[in-house]
Amino acid sequence: MEIYDSFLLDSGQIPDRNPRSPEEMAVRRDLAAAYQLCAMFGWDDLIYTHISARVPGTDHHFLVNPLGLSFDEITASNLIKIDLDGNIIGEVPDGYRPNSAGFVIHGGIHSARDDAGCVMHLHTEAQMAVACLAEGLLPLTQHAMRFHGRIGYHDYEGIALATGERARIVADLEGKAVLMMRNHGSITVGESVAQAFVEMYYLEKSARAQLLAQATGGPLVLPSEEVLDLTARQWQGSFTQNLEWPSLLRRLERAGSNYAA
Repeated sequence: MEIYDSFLLDSGQIPDRNPRSPEEMAVRRDLAAAYQLCAMFGWDDLIYTHISARVPGTDHHFLVNPLGLSFDEITASNLIKIDLDGNIIGEVPDGYRPNSAGFVIHGGIHSARDDAGCVMHLHTEAQMAVACLAEGLLPLTQHAMRFHGRIGYHDYEGIALATGERARIVADLEGKAVLMMRNHGSITVGESVAQAFVEMYYLEKSARAQLLAQATGGPLVLPSEEVLDLTARQWQGSFTQNLEWPSLLRRLERAGSNYAA
C-alpha cells in the first residue's frame, strides 16, 4: 500500500512566485477563523482533522493547517500553502509540515471538484456516531432536511494515508456537499470557507438531534418524500447568501481572537 507519509517527507519546497494578494489574504483570514471557530464550538480533535481552502488564481494551490498546532493556534499567517503534488509553496512555521492524511483527502477533492473552494473534515462525537449507523443521517429535523439528496457515504479503509483511497473518496462524494465517512467522521464541501463551515454547523446540529431522538427509544416520524424535496429546495435558496458568516467573525472578535494575525 502506497503511503502519503513518505511522499510528503520527500516533497519539495518551492519559493512563492507571487506575493500574497488581497484575495489570498481574505481566504487566509476566513480559513483561520474557521479553525478557531471549530475550537470555540468544541469540534476540534487535539491537533488532528483539517480544513483546506483553495487560493484564488490559476496555480492550483491551497491552504492547510500545520500539523502540530491546535485549532485555536491557527492564524492567517501560519497556514501552509501547498500544491496538488504535495510541494510546499513558500515559507512554513519552523518545524511544521502539512498533515499527510489531509493531503490524501483534501488534495483529491480539490483536484476533482472545481466548486471545492473549501473542504472541511471533522471528527465530532455526534457525526462519528451517526456515521456508524447503518441508516446514516436521517431527515428527522428541518436542519437535516437541508441535506436531503446532498449526502454521500464512504466505507472505512483505515487511517486515510493510502493514495488509492482518494479516488474512492471522490467517487463516493459524487458532487454532493457532504460525505459521511463510516466509523470516522464527516466532510463538507463549499464554494467558500463560509459555505463549508455553515454546512458543517447544520450537519452537526442534525446529527445531535438525531441521536437525542433515537435515545428516547420512541418511534421516529419521517416526513413524506414530497415534503423532504420541498424543504431541501427551500434551504438551497440560502446557500449563496452566507449571511451567518459575518456574525461568526464578530463572535471571534468579541472573544479577542487573533485569527487574522
